[in-house]
Amino acid sequence: MFSGSWKESDQSVIQIEILDSNINFESLNTVLGSLYQDELVIQPSEVVSVLATAALLQLDAIISKCCEVMTQTVNIKTVIRYYESSKSYGVSAVEKACLEWLLVNLLCYVPETPDRLREISVDLMELLVTSQNLCVVQTEFSLYVLLKFWLYLNFHPNWEGSAQDGISCAHNYFKEQGSQSDLEFLLRDVGSPYLKAFRGLRLASLIGHPQDVDMILGDRIIPASLLLPVFRMQWYRMLQTDQGYDKGPRNLTEVEFNQHSLRCGRVLGASRHQMWRWTGFHFGLDLVLTYERGSLKLRRNHRTENEMALSQQTRRNLMFRLTIYGLDEQRMVRYTQSTGIQSTTLGKNEEICLITLEKEELPLFLSANFLVATPLTPGVSEIQDNLTV
Repeated sequence: MFSGSWKESDQSVIQIEILDSNINFESLNTVLGSLYQDELVIQPSEVVSVLATAALLQLDAIISKCCEVMTQTVNIKTVIRYYESSKSYGVSAVEKACLEWLLVNLLCYVPETPDRLREISVDLMELLVTSQNLCVVQTEFSLYVLLKFWLYLNFHPNWEGSAQDGISCAHNYFKEQGSQSDLEFLLRDVGSPYLKAFRGLRLASLIGHPQDVDMILGDRIIPASLLLPVFRMQWYRMLQTDQGYDKGPRNLTEVEFNQHSLRCGRVLGASRHQMWRWTGFHFGLDLVLTYERGSLKLRRNHRTENEMALSQQTRRNLMFRLTIYGLDEQRMVRYTQSTGIQSTTLGKNEEICLITLEKEELPLFLSANFLVATPLTPGVSEIQDNLTV
């Protein structure tokens, strides 16, 4: 093989150093052996090593075969390793499949396996939290609780237990941490690397319920310099709505809607009839949702016994986007339907149909965005950008 003036020409054994830890003897044997076989069978347990080896040897056909296996086997056990491998070896189809899985399952499923939640890097968590496609089950506060649990896991690598126990441990841990320093946790040296993940939170949506506010302030994770401008802005928006100056948003750009809308969601279970509202302050609108026979309806509830707390404007504008997901056994998306960004105007006690499902195969996952008051400038992101650490 090495003829001529190579130093290896006289060696009976040649050592080749491979720096990629994903490559092992088995993957080399599989990939090199495939050159003499008509068919290559790759198991999910070995696919990352085979991909790494194929990438080293620049064997495009085997790389494509690995991508096919990976995109079909994304699940709670494989998703983080697959995603990291997709970034290392430049396989965009695998990266896309992993992100799609995480965006739907991050809040409602990943916390049940704390070891997987702990594996999510800061950069990946920032990407997920800032994505307009993140399925926020319940409300933005649920996302805050998940981030707090994730942060706790990063500082307790040996902790084991259930998600419920972990959330309780995280609460106690940050309560104790808050009493030990004048700086909020994300402004300290140990916490600052995680700041960019928390900056993806839509802070205006976090301060809509007094109990949520009490916990956020008590945790002392998010800097007060980030929160106080949002309190002022929300107070001014409330005054504008109360005095009738703001009748709700109209004709905003997609960027504005994605930046300011309330993110919320729900699992539509086995029941064919469901009714609910997302709690919190919604600028005088009591929005009640009903799911029945494949149709999701929205009602501006205006009962006389609650008039003091409700907007008295005859008609109010709002914008929304609904996305429905159906998942397979691995919790990969097999079905999706979206309204896109829509605008509507509601009178008192008026009800409209938001979406009619093309497929009613419960359970389904509902991801919703609502914007009920016109955003002000500067926006939350601009306030966040002014934060210095």
